Amino acid sequence: MKTQNLFGDASIVQAEFVEMTVASLLAYWDQHEHIAVAWSGGKDSTALVTLVVNLIEAGKLPRPKKLYVFYADTRQELPPIQRSAELIMEKLRERDWIEVIVVRANLDKRFWVYILGRGVPPPNNNTLRWCTRQIKVEPMTSALEQALQGIEGSALMLTGVRQGESAVRDGRIAMSCSKDGAECGQGWYQQVLPEAKGIRGRVATLAPLLHWRVCTIWDWLKVFAPMPEFGAWPTQILADAYGGDDATELAARTGCIKCPLASADTALDYIMTLDAWAHLEPLNRLRALHEWLRKPAQRLRKAGAELLKSGELAKNPQRMGPITLEARLQALGELLAIQAEINAAAASRDRPGIDLINAEEEARIRGLIAAGTWPDGWDGDEPIATTWLDKVNQDGSIEPILFRELVGQ
Repeated sequence: MKTQNLFGDASIVQAEFVEMTVASLLAYWDQHEHIAVAWSGGKDSTALVTLVVNLIEAGKLPRPKKLYVFYADTRQELPPIQRSAELIMEKLRERDWIEVIVVRANLDKRFWVYILGRGVPPPNNNTLRWCTRQIKVEPMTSALEQALQGIEGSALMLTGVRQGESAVRDGRIAMSCSKDGAECGQGWYQQVLPEAKGIRGRVATLAPLLHWRVCTIWDWLKVFAPMPEFGAWPTQILADAYGGDDATELAARTGCIKCPLASADTALDYIMTLDAWAHLEPLNRLRALHEWLRKPAQRLRKAGAELLKSGELAKNPQRMGPITLEARLQALGELLAIQAEINAAAASRDRPGIDLINAEEEARIRGLIAAGTWPDGWDGDEPIATTWLDKVNQDGSIEPILFRELVGQ
């Protein structure tokens, strides 16, 4: 069934979702002097940024003096998603009322520089999940703080958060409804907290696509957004990267290339089945590289009892720590080999290449390794983690290795 709506001849379902989004935005739009969009390059935030621009140009939302679009460039995006983001940024910059701010972590905190230059093992889901905070959240917070310097008033930050993406996130949304100004019926709104320190004292957030289903996202990215009347956005490449119409809610989630926190990289697996991106197949070797870097043979270990700053004994004596200098150099060689193999295949097929590590990052990694750089609390004199050591108990007492001569100690 078709009906006329604010986007013309579109399905009733699509129109209802869009109209709810407009109502959500209008409810808070005029309460803030500045409007910004947090954009990761993924499907939901891309749907958001392209939709908001269209709504403004269609006169459904007041045009702000400046719309700030913060693009989080983690340097770890899947190539089709990165390419889509680059094309969309070109179109955004054609509008003088939009300011695109590309946000990246500082050089030493980027994913591979931090691992190979400083020796920090790849993140895991148990005790060492450092990546999202370091390469996305903290840089975005810093960029927003910098943008707010020198201008008055509060900002409304729009996000692409949706219900249904993850059970953990859904629970967090449900718990926050009716708290901190959140209105479940009008997106997920978290108001400015004037007494709060930092950006929470000047920034409110709103998730105006909270109610959108994954099929609604596909409708926008594949059907409406590419149409000239809606902006002719180059979103088809992005939708295809997720599996398009065949993508389920779970399969339609993606993160970094061969994310070490995920058991499977559904999006990349799908992308490599497409002829246009088949040359990315060597990226499959990244998972094995992550696992290799975590193994004891490539890492150091604390030899004895470790004292904390408080003077107490650490609860995890003889813990494994950073990656050895030799292993870092070997891993760097493998990364560069994967990159070279992909780029050679891409060049032969006139396809986009990949930039796992750029020249600046490679030089910094080699410099840090040459300088013998280690994480705080380590100096590189610790034994390899495969070394047999006397056992250190929680009270600091030591149990010597039995049959020491048999283990070569």
